[in-house]
Amino acid sequence: MTGVTGASMDVTGKTVRSIGLLRIDHLGMAVADLDEAIEYYQRVFGMRCTHIEENHEQGVREAMMSVGDDAAGGCVQLLAPLTPTSTIARFLDRSGPGVQQIAYTVTDVEAAGAALRERGVRLLYDAPRRGTGGSRVNFVNPKDAGGLLVELVEPAPAADH
Repeated sequence: MTGVTGASMDVTGKTVRSIGLLRIDHLGMAVADLDEAIEYYQRVFGMRCTHIEENHEQGVREAMMSVGDDAAGGCVQLLAPLTPTSTIARFLDRSGPGVQQIAYTVTDVEAAGAALRERGVRLLYDAPRRGTGGSRVNFVNPKDAGGLLVELVEPAPAADH
């Protein structure tokens, strides 16, 4: 499989087989009002908004907030509902604002998904979907991840300038 590396030993002496996770990509935060949340994260934490878009397929208006000087330092993704029936709106109704997901960068979202399926983990989509900024994403079923929604993110190819 492309994007999935071999096995290695961890400090406990256990063999760990990678599924191709590269780093924490972002932490997703459900918010009721995107503009208010952007202002809050800028004012309180000094984060910089690097991207805003509407993703109609997922029913969200979203912003990526850079933790450091650039996105390499990780991001907080602010997610506000576009409609009262969107997944984020239902999350807000059920849980209120707060952590909705953790996302990991992968080289190949299909390979990472296949490796997870081999381990008996269910994904939400049969095939990756469009994510923020043209990325390709899939999600691990929260019931298979300790109740947390886990997103796998294959970044969009770098644009040629």
